[in-house]
Amino acid sequence: MSGIGMSEVGRRLHIDPWTLTADAALAAIADAGLTPSDIDGLSTYPGATWSTPGITGAGVDDVRALLGIKTRWHNGGGEMPGQLGSIIAAILAVNAGIVNHVLCFRTVWESTAQDRIGSRSATMAQVSERESHQWSKAYGVGYPTYGALWMQRYMHESGATREQLAQIALTCRAHAALNPQAVYRSPLTMDDYLSAKMISDPICLFDCDVPVDGSVAFVISRADSQPSGSRGIGFAAFGSAGGMENCAEMMWSRTSLTPADVQMAELYDGFSIISILWLEALGLCEPLGAARFIEGGERIALTGELPFNTGGGQLSGGRLHGYGNMYQACLQLSGGAGERQIRNKPEVAVVSSGVGTFASSLLLTAGR
Repeated sequence: MSGIGMSEVGRRLHIDPWTLTADAALAAIADAGLTPSDIDGLSTYPGATWSTPGITGAGVDDVRALLGIKTRWHNGGGEMPGQLGSIIAAILAVNAGIVNHVLCFRTVWESTAQDRIGSRSATMAQVSERESHQWSKAYGVGYPTYGALWMQRYMHESGATREQLAQIALTCRAHAALNPQAVYRSPLTMDDYLSAKMISDPICLFDCDVPVDGSVAFVISRADSQPSGSRGIGFAAFGSAGGMENCAEMMWSRTSLTPADVQMAELYDGFSIISILWLEALGLCEPLGAARFIEGGERIALTGELPFNTGGGQLSGGRLHGYGNMYQACLQLSGGAGERQIRNKPEVAVVSSGVGTFASSLLLTAGR
């Protein structure tokens, strides 16, 4: 990872998503010590179009035209191993010797699009859907429903309480308070969490990530073509197998590092329960022990043994679909996280995206 970049991020920015994309892309390219003419590959998720308003703001062809990039390889689509599957594809292309520098990007403008076009649920009701949706649509089943089912089952099997699980949202908010790019930075208390609007029992408002406008970009480079002085975050291993546990097992099988070596975790938090499931799948705590592990929040604070979602995650930082958490991991590993920098700069971080069979995980190491 030779360069990283992020555009302005916020709610209802009403900025053209191509502008957001260009801002992030040019920042990442400059951070890598490169120019657009050096980029010979592009990779994104989910491409130029998808099913709900603002879920994507630019595709490969858009960026190729915007920046005048001449590609030898490109990739973009929705059926990947998680949103960070676009980065895994870039790693493979670079490692295969097809390209030297791949620009990976992810742009969303959901909050503005919902103002202009309509909500996600309203729009999905008007478009063609998968055949399997006939069994759920009639009952009003949506993403929060699935999150609630996972959370209900987890609480039943583990004995976890809402007070324990609340630490995911509370910790994200505490870290977001130190992140000037986070969208929700005001204090959040346990009372606020427990009294919040219930979305789908036991998922409350603060268990749900927040739609935003913004773009994040990375440059993946061959180690022998990396400009001197660039960021140089290393990829130790990745997991792309279907299923969170299978994904983690694959990742750990491809490295001599172990869960005990991980010094920070940037885990997908579309709903707070997803982070709980990732903590256990990755072996960062014992099975059905995540609620006890995070109880009180000390272990996952910036000063704890496993700092978690150090920029506020998607719950408070904004829904940047895994790319935001990857960006925060790179900042921490390079010592550039400012006020929220972990003491004793970490050397190993794990990042995840997605849930269920739509999942991926990557193990990152600090540049030497």
